[in-house]
Amino acid sequence: MLLAVPDATALSPHERSVLLEAAAEVERCQRALAKAGLNVVGELLKGHEGFYEMNHYPDGDVFDRDSHSQYYYHAHREGGLEHGHFHTFIRGAGIAARLQPRSDLCKGEPWPTGDEAIAHLVAISMDAWGQPIGLFACNRWVTAETWYPATAVKEMLPGFLIDHAHPSWPTNLWLSAMLKLFRPHIEALLDHRDQVVEHWRALHPDQDVLEDRSLEITGHLDISINAWVEQLRQAQG
Repeated sequence: MLLAVPDATALSPHERSVLLEAAAEVERCQRALAKAGLNVVGELLKGHEGFYEMNHYPDGDVFDRDSHSQYYYHAHREGGLEHGHFHTFIRGAGIAARLQPRSDLCKGEPWPTGDEAIAHLVAISMDAWGQPIGLFACNRWVTAETWYPATAVKEMLPGFLIDHAHPSWPTNLWLSAMLKLFRPHIEALLDHRDQVVEHWRALHPDQDVLEDRSLEITGHLDISINAWVEQLRQAQG
């Protein structure tokens, strides 16, 4: 199933301007950390003895009580260039009541509801030098989320903001800006995610598609901050 890479020329001048503002924030955060020999991932691992597969970093995740945004960093895939990845979410209190989950697809254990509901936005793959190298979407069982359709999750995206200093002010601002800078890519992944799930359902009508361990990652896009910013600038003229 085709997953097209977003084209900067397909965006409006206003959209490109918003994305370039987010890029400036990303660059400021990275520059501030680099001056001290640090990076966004290292900020989350400081104070921990070792980096262990499946553990969440930092302990207890990061949560903003005003925006109801949440994230954590971890690793569980061997090989390749990935060191680990961020998982980003919006909690129930930050989700508009008019946005409803796909309850018709809930075949097993009840999903989190009310203030406990949680929607996965996107995962960001990072390399060993603390640089982003990819974005991916995944199946429901991976994150134990409340499954909202792509149209709903795309409406939630602008609400992601971690606006406090724990465990790292620049990392929190960087991650918030990354979801703005790569919004077209994330939206493409979410639309593709729903297409993959529906296709899988058609091929496996007797299975619970959202709990099927043979379907984990629904789509992945390689990313480069510099390359995307250059495309935006060229398109903006």
